[in-house]
Amino acid sequence: MKPLVVFADAQAAAADVLRAALTGRLEPYAAGVSVGTRVPGDRSPETPRLPYVLVRKDGDLPHSSMANTRATLRITVWHTDADQAHDLAQLCQGLLIVHSGPVIRGVRPATGPLAAVDDASDTDLSTFTVLANVRPTA
Repeated sequence: MKPLVVFADAQAAAADVLRAALTGRLEPYAAGVSVGTRVPGDRSPETPRLPYVLVRKDGDLPHSSMANTRATLRITVWHTDADQAHDLAQLCQGLLIVHSGPVIRGVRPATGPLAAVDDASDTDLSTFTVLANVRPTA
């Protein structure tokens, strides 16, 4: 009989990784950053919630042996201008790529960072995706 295998929440784990790694960073564009897994209701440049980093799981692809799953994580960064959104997105991407821990064992870049403007708030943002290898739990 095969053991029951489940995978932890890669979205929550990535948010925790970024929350911890961004705390105390000296880069000016990282000052006061918040990290979450839900789109903030008010994302206008005037609100003190900027900069904001959103972590969402777009999907995953389990390996046939169930020894690994690869989750696609989409990270979106809202900031006060396009340059700072891009710089913070690049920093977040780098912090995820060098991470290895109990849930996420490794990360590879996939797309971006790509510049955009939030339709709802006209706020500059930058987004990217990474592929995260997630450890199984028996």
